[in-house]
Amino acid sequence: MLHHALIMLAAGIGIPVLAALNAALGRTIGSPAAAATILFIVAFAVALIAALLSNAQGFAKLATAPWHLFLAGVLIAFYVLSITWIAPTMGVGNAVFFVLLGQLISAAAIDHFGLFGAQISSLTWTRAAGIALMAAGVFVTQKA
Repeated sequence: MLHHALIMLAAGIGIPVLAALNAALGRTIGSPAAAATILFIVAFAVALIAALLSNAQGFAKLATAPWHLFLAGVLIAFYVLSITWIAPTMGVGNAVFFVLLGQLISAAAIDHFGLFGAQISSLTWTRAAGIALMAAGVFVTQKA
């Protein structure tokens, strides 16, 4: 379990880094959409290599969940395009604040209702208070 937590911590650290790097690339080349396209090409290559090294059989099962694949792709594209476009004007910290707030809200809803096959974890008052405290903490860090 610890290694999973560390991997997710690294992924969380990477989100603002990704936002800053891609925003800078978008500014440098003068096109957030082109910067996002370059990011997707590199990400695709890395993901393809990982898939081929780990379990190429997963590709055969793609037809069983086409809407999941489509929705996930649209959400990734939306995130990358929006953060690449907005971070240079709003600031990486402010942009990621709203990303984190959205993540807290959607994660609570997904867990509470067991959406997309997720393990159900009811939204209790204690859990809601913890999420609100996290959101307040992120807000305070942006106002300090």
